[in-house]
Amino acid sequence: MSWFGKSLNHKFTIATIAGFLTSSVVFLVLFFGFYNNELEREKAQAARDVNLLLQSSLENAMLKRDLDGLITIVRRLGEHPNIKAVMIANPAGKVRFASRPDLEGQVLDHEMVQGLQARTRFMQDESGREVLRSINPVHNREACQVCHGPVEKQPVNGILLVDYDATSMRHQARNTTLALMGAGSLIVVINLLGGWWFIRRFILKPVAALDKASKDLAKGKLDTRVPTRGDDELASLGNSFNQMAENLQQQTRELQESHTFLQALVDAIPDGVRIIDDDYNMLLVNQSFRKQSGCSAHACVGEKCYRAAHNLDSPCPADLLTCPLEEIRRDAKPLKVIHHHSSGEDGDLDVEIYAAPMRIVKDGKEMTLVVESIRDLSQQVRFTHEQRLSELGRLAAGVAHEIYNPLSSMKLALHSLLRSVIREGQPEEVTNYLDVVEQEMDQCIHITDRLLRLSAAPMEQKELVDMQEVVEDTLSLLKWDAEQASIQLAVDFPETPLRVFASGSEMRMLVLNLIQNAFHAMPNGGTMHISGELNEHKVILRFEDTGVGIPDEELPYIFMPFFSRRADGVSGTGLGLSISRTIVETYGGALTATSEEGKGSCFTVIVPEADIDALTE
Repeated sequence: MSWFGKSLNHKFTIATIAGFLTSSVVFLVLFFGFYNNELEREKAQAARDVNLLLQSSLENAMLKRDLDGLITIVRRLGEHPNIKAVMIANPAGKVRFASRPDLEGQVLDHEMVQGLQARTRFMQDESGREVLRSINPVHNREACQVCHGPVEKQPVNGILLVDYDATSMRHQARNTTLALMGAGSLIVVINLLGGWWFIRRFILKPVAALDKASKDLAKGKLDTRVPTRGDDELASLGNSFNQMAENLQQQTRELQESHTFLQALVDAIPDGVRIIDDDYNMLLVNQSFRKQSGCSAHACVGEKCYRAAHNLDSPCPADLLTCPLEEIRRDAKPLKVIHHHSSGEDGDLDVEIYAAPMRIVKDGKEMTLVVESIRDLSQQVRFTHEQRLSELGRLAAGVAHEIYNPLSSMKLALHSLLRSVIREGQPEEVTNYLDVVEQEMDQCIHITDRLLRLSAAPMEQKELVDMQEVVEDTLSLLKWDAEQASIQLAVDFPETPLRVFASGSEMRMLVLNLIQNAFHAMPNGGTMHISGELNEHKVILRFEDTGVGIPDEELPYIFMPFFSRRADGVSGTGLGLSISRTIVETYGGALTATSEEGKGSCFTVIVPEADIDALTE
C-alpha cells in the first residue's frame, strides 16, 4: 500500500491493470453468454431448416408408403459427421425408425413428445455425450388423415428428433471466443499503452517536475523554475508556479535587504541597542551591544535578556533591580535606569539604559516590545575625559603662549639691560633688583611650562613618567587655591624614584582630579597629605585629606559616572573620580577609597612600576 500511495504513476498503473482485468472478465462473461445464445439460435435455425427439408422428405416417403426409402434417408442422414443420431418416434414416444438400430424401439421421455412447436435443447444422449437435440413434431395434414384420422384427435403423426454433435460446437465457440478475446485484449493493451504513454508524457512528467520544484522551493532554493511546453492546463500551472516562485524570490530578496538595512542602521548607532519581546527574548541586537556583552550575533538573538546582561538563569529580582521590561509592562511609559552589566571576559561595566515600548501587530494580534538604548558609561567617561583634556589643552596652550611670549621678550630685554648696567658700572642695588626680576620671570616661564605639560594631548605610545615630579608640578599650579581655601599641603616621597610607563598628561590629570576632589571635601580648610612608596614593583600614591568624609552608604557609588556629592555645595559633573579610575585601570592599576565620615578620606593609586631593564633591552 505504501508503494501504491507514493506515486501517481503507481496509482495509474494499478488502476489500469485492475480496470483491464475487470473489463476483460465482464467482457468474457457477456460475450460468452451472448455468443452461446447466438450460436444456439443459429444452430437451431439451421437444424430447423434441415429438419424441415428432412421432414418434407420423410412425409413424402410416408405418403407414398415408401418405408425402405424412409429408412434409407434416416440412416444416410445419421452418417453425417456432425449428426450423432436421427430418430422418428410415434406420438406415444416410441422410436419407430432410427439411424442406428440400437435406438429403435426405445421410448422417449414424456417431455420430448409434448408440444406442437419445434424446439432445440442441449442434453446428454444415451451414451452420456452432449448433443444439441432438435425436436420437430410432424403435424397431421389433410393428406395424412386417411391413415391417422382427423387432426382434432391426432394433431401429430410423429416426432422427428435429430441429435447434433455439441462438442464441436463448444470447441468452435471457445476458439472463436478466445480469438475475439485475444484481439480485444490486444486492442485494449495497445490503447492502455498509448494512454499510459500519453498520461506519463503529458501529465505525470509535468506533475513530477512540479513536485520536484516545489520540494526544492521548500528547501530554500528560490531560483527553482519549472520547464514548460505548450499552452495546455499543466503548462499554465507551470507558468503560474514560475511566477509565484519569481514573486517569492523577489519578496524574499526585498525582505533580506530590508533586514540588512535595519541591521546596518542599528549597527551604526554608537550605543548598544536591543529589542526584547514579552518573554524576555532578544529579537534584535546591534554591534555595540554585542561588543558590550561579548557575544556573537547568532548567540545574542533569541537569548534571554537577563542572561546576556546579568548572566542570570531567571529574570532579575524586582526588589533588587529595576527591570525595564517589567516597568513598561506595568506602566507602558519610557524610563531611564542605571545598571551594572556583565561584559564577558572583559569584566563588568556600568551602563545607562533608556527603554521605551514599541507596539507591533504579529499574526493579527497587537503585542508590545521593549527597545533599549544602552550607553556604556565608561566610554562616555573616556569621551568626557578626552573632551575635557582637549578643551583644557586649548585653553592652557592659549594662556601659556600669551604669557610665555611676552615673558621671553622681557627676559631678553632684561639680559641686555643687565649687561649694560654691569658694563657701565652701575650701583650694586640696581643689579640686585634686576636679578630678582629675572628670577621671577624664570618662575613664570617654569609655571607656564608645567601648564603646557598638563594640557598636552595623550601620547599614543607610553612614556616614562616620574610620579613625584607630576605631583609637585600639579601642586605648584594649585598652591594659590590651597592658600585661598586655608588648606595645608604636605608631601612625603622616598628618595627612590617612583616611575611608571603611562601618558604624562593623563597622570597629571589623575593627580589634578584627586587633589581637587580633596579640596572640595574641605570647604572650611584642612590638611592635604600626599605620600608615595614603592612596594613589590608597585608605585603606590595616597591622597589623604581631613575633610567631611564620605557616608558608608554612598562610598560604593562614588566611582559611578554622574554621581556627585560635593561638600562645598557646588553641583559637580560627577565625572572626576570616574575619569580617574578609568585612567588608572588603563595602565593596569587600581584606584580605591576609604573614608570615615567627619574625619576625612584616603584615595590610593596603585600602578605597576616601570621596568627600566625591559625598556633598555
